[in-house]
Parts: sequence; structure tokens; C-alpha cells
Amino acid sequence: MTAATNTAPRLASRLVNGALSIKPLAKLAKHQARKMMIQRAESIGVSWRQEAQALQARNWDAELAQVQNPNLVYPEYYLRSFHAYDEGNLSWEAATEVEVAAYAVHARIWPEAGAQGDARLRQSYHDVLKAQAEAPKDILDLGCSVGMSTFALQDTYPQARITGLDLSPYFLAIAHHRSRQRHTQINWVHAAAESTGLADTSYDLVSTCLVCHELPRTATMQLLREARRLLRPGGHLAIMDMNPKSEVHAKMPPYILTLLKSTEPYLDDYFTFDIEQAIIDAGFTKPTLTCNSPRHRTLIAQVS
Repeated sequence: MTAATNTAPRLASRLVNGALSIKPLAKLAKHQARKMMIQRAESIGVSWRQEAQALQARNWDAELAQVQNPNLVYPEYYLRSFHAYDEGNLSWEAATEVEVAAYAVHARIWPEAGAQGDARLRQSYHDVLKAQAEAPKDILDLGCSVGMSTFALQDTYPQARITGLDLSPYFLAIAHHRSRQRHTQINWVHAAAESTGLADTSYDLVSTCLVCHELPRTATMQLLREARRLLRPGGHLAIMDMNPKSEVHAKMPPYILTLLKSTEPYLDDYFTFDIEQAIIDAGFTKPTLTCNSPRHRTLIAQVS
């Protein structure tokens, strides 16, 4: 079977695509998106510039050397402009702004949440996860970024052995630094989520949080097959991400949609991808779907 639904973006999205195909307009949209994010962060008490500059001022050589795989070949999809950064996720600027950006993006999921919106979103995911899966002994966090999702999993399952995996060595260097600050032991792996190099049947839970919307569907399908290979019999796959069917996204004003799509090059592919069928095709049971926020959904499936 093929994991595809309607492959055509809706009309508003196609109009936005046309605008963004004009390079000066795309550049302006990225600039405006970044400006709006910084303003939102600082309006809720998050010192975006100050916190990012403090991280950028550190010498990261030691942390980078500890986590980086110098022989890794980056997939082509990862080498493009992303999140308003010309170098995408392969830069210190992107890495040092992940945390403050997460606080800004998730501040308005619930109007009253403010800077706590990010923590509330992750907790809503873990509440769904705990209700459907037994406590895992070994957890893999695919696309762990700077470790926010990894540390949240560790707080939820303090007895578990946890591995965080990401393609950006800059993200992982900060994750490693944060784990030392927390005095916690996490195995950080520099690899692609769709080709981890990790041993078969090594994990009880593979979690991927806010990652799939940042991938072309071909990479997501490979990620799902890789997760199936890595999970033990009875193990669970858990995915928390944007919900393409939410009213918030369906009713998004064109201007906001333009800003969003200027920083998310694979959004159309994600919104038109039947990920539930892809999970089944990869060797899992039919996933449960829980709307854990007005904008997000959690999919949980078990090795079939």
C-alpha cells in the first residue's frame, strides 16, 4: 500500500507557494517570521537575544568533539535553509536559539500558558504516552535537537536508559552541555534518524517529537522502518507533532501561513502525507490518535 492522501496543497497554500518562489519575498518572509518570534519571546519574559548570546559566547570545542561523527554524510534534504537560518540546523546560531524559539512558538497554544506552553505541550504528550504504554527500560529519542524532548522523557521515566539522536552536531553539543548541567547520563548519537547505525531490537520505546513536519515524506517513511527495526517485540513508537487536521491550521490567515511556510520547507509534504498508513506499512499496529493540544496530535503504535 502507499502512504499518500491528497498530494495537492489547499488553494491558500498554493498561493503562498507562488509568493515564496520569488526570492526577495521569501527572504522578507523569513526576516519577518524571525522578527515576530523574537518579539513574541520577549513579550512573555523570555530574553531571546540575551540567552542566545550567552550560549554563543561559550567555547564549544570540547562538547562538539565529544558528540560529532566526522564521517557522517548529511542527506540532501538537511542541507537547505531552514527556520530562517541560511545554513539550516547546521549552525551555532540555530542551535543556540532552539530553546528560546520553542518557548515562543508554544506560548500561544493555550492563551494562558505563556512561557510554560512548551512544558505543558510536552507534558500533554507524556500523559498520552503513559496511558497507553508500559514504562520502558530503554528509550530512543529520534531528532532530539538540543535535548528538550530527551530531558522531558527522562523526567517522565527516570529509571530508563535514554539515547538522544540528532543530525546536527551543534544541537547535540548543547544537549551534552545541558546534560552535564543536570548531572544526568544520556547517550548522545550523531546520526540520521532514518539510518541510525544502532543495534536491532535495542529499545522499548522510540519517540519522535516535533520532527516529522520537518522532513520530506520519503525520510519519514525510512524513519518509521528504522524505528521498527530498533524496537523489541511489543515495543512502542510514539510520534507527537503538528496536527494537519486541526482547525487552527485550517483557518490560519494567509499572512501567518506565509511566514510559517517560509521557515518550514516540507510543510506541504507533511500536511498531505498519510502518516497513519505509513506507520502500518512499516510493520506496526494501527496507531491510536490523540489530540493532545489544539494544534498537535500524538500517534502511538506497537510492533505488530
